[in-house]
Amino acid sequence: MKLVGLCFGLLFSAAALASPDLVKVKGYDLEYEIAGEGSEVILLEAGGSAGMSDWDPVFKQMSEHAKVIRYSRVGNGQSTAIKQHFTSRDYAEHASILLTELDVKQPVIFIAHSYGGSVARDFAAAYPEQIKALMMLDPSSEHDVDILRAIDLEKGNQEIAEIKLADMKGGMSNQYLDFWSKRPLPDYPEIKDMPVTVIASVRTMENPPNLFFTEQGRKMWGELWQAWANAFPQGKSVLTEKSGHFVQFDEPDLVLSELLALMQRL
Repeated sequence: MKLVGLCFGLLFSAAALASPDLVKVKGYDLEYEIAGEGSEVILLEAGGSAGMSDWDPVFKQMSEHAKVIRYSRVGNGQSTAIKQHFTSRDYAEHASILLTELDVKQPVIFIAHSYGGSVARDFAAAYPEQIKALMMLDPSSEHDVDILRAIDLEKGNQEIAEIKLADMKGGMSNQYLDFWSKRPLPDYPEIKDMPVTVIASVRTMENPPNLFFTEQGRKMWGELWQAWANAFPQGKSVLTEKSGHFVQFDEPDLVLSELLALMQRL
């Protein structure tokens, strides 16, 4: 879960559908949509508290190059409404079952945004036979709060406490208990050698709301994801100053071009 989602509570619900396609996963109804065709299959994992509409700016364009599946995790969009704690590992299991229920037999290109990045990393480690490439847009990191503390320990701890309280008040802790518990997520080589692309926003703000969005914070954020992606033999990092947290909304053309470049590396 990226800290900007915690700070601002930027939530996107799934687009209203008269009759969404639904599939049963562990007793829950998950809404989904499939478009396009081709030799490759793409699975889209939305950000925290987001539904399928998290991918509205790029879904159609992606479907012109591959078969694309987007869905809403349980509790989001028009999937089963529930208030229960699920970790990213739980969501990764749901994604694996979803692919099986949709009769997807080949490994997929897994594309994730924000908190979906935590789901994607757990998925890649737990289900290596179901994934062939990974692309993450400004993904969540278990090191978000470390950046605040590294810049100014006292002020960082104060800001972290305020953010956590705001999360709990808004019910966000329902999904992000694994984030606040600081559980380490898998890296390479826990995640197999495969093409990996990370697009991270390093755009500065004129009046940053907290240390995370200061110039130093943005620099550390970019360096964090550069180091993570570059650890993969086939890893690539892209830092953008033109996008905020929602890269697919701010720079859909960048997302599409990097996807096509990733597909060429397969």
